[in-house]
Amino acid sequence: MTARTRTILKWSLMTLLFVYCISMSIWAKGEANRHVCEGIDIVVEGSRQMDTIVVRGVARELALYPHRLKGARLNEINTMALEKYLADLNAFERVSCMISSGGRLKIEIVPLVPVMRVFSGDKSWYINKAGKQIDTKAEFYTDAPIVTGNFNSKFTPEDVLPLVNFIQKDGGMRELTAMIHAADANNLLIVPRMLGHVVNFGDTTRLKEKKKALELFYKKVMPYKGWEEYDTISVKFRGQVVATRRLKPVVKTLTEYSDDDDPDESTLTDNIHPTEEDVARTEE
Repeated sequence: MTARTRTILKWSLMTLLFVYCISMSIWAKGEANRHVCEGIDIVVEGSRQMDTIVVRGVARELALYPHRLKGARLNEINTMALEKYLADLNAFERVSCMISSGGRLKIEIVPLVPVMRVFSGDKSWYINKAGKQIDTKAEFYTDAPIVTGNFNSKFTPEDVLPLVNFIQKDGGMRELTAMIHAADANNLLIVPRMLGHVVNFGDTTRLKEKKKALELFYKKVMPYKGWEEYDTISVKFRGQVVATRRLKPVVKTLTEYSDDDDPDESTLTDNIHPTEEDVARTEE
């Protein structure tokens, strides 16, 4: 085969390929004009426990979308505009919309998974494990640990994340904790599910040690003193547990807990110190 023949063959193949591409484009456009969207498939990736919740939430948002989707002509569906609409909800890591070969709209969602819900003043929002704030659209989320406090630029909800993560990873602490009240960076209060007292964990350091001290106090003191003897149990100090005797009756509701309550140890009236053996156990 001569060089001239090879050149002619090459250009002939390129011409045929170009004609094929144009023909397919025209055919696809014609199919899009002729076919309508047969349905919508919502696929949630990366979080099985949130599948049903997120699918239902997205379906509700699609019902509010200003343009028709199901039954609309395929060429009339702007997938980029739909992606932006869903992304603006600030509830997902990633959103991808496409038309499948079967003429269905496929929406792939990677949700933001909240690790806690924050209440500060009259505002509320979720936070994921990276500290990103998520709008409070409850239809997208399962229950998350509640953290209350008066936060500011110097003390943020993200500062409480180490304690939240510790509680979530520890079965015993998770069962114990109803919510967390962040009085300040050095006074993080755990509100137990059994009402009657709060536990001051101090800051987010030495969490395992503080948990052991609390377990020791629950085991050695509370069975004899009773669960309503103290209103605050502090494990913030190394090697000791400090408790405040109750001056008021127990209020049988979490909603009565006030930010004005001062759990600072300078006001404590009853210090309970473990024996030397117990101190050694708390420091193990």
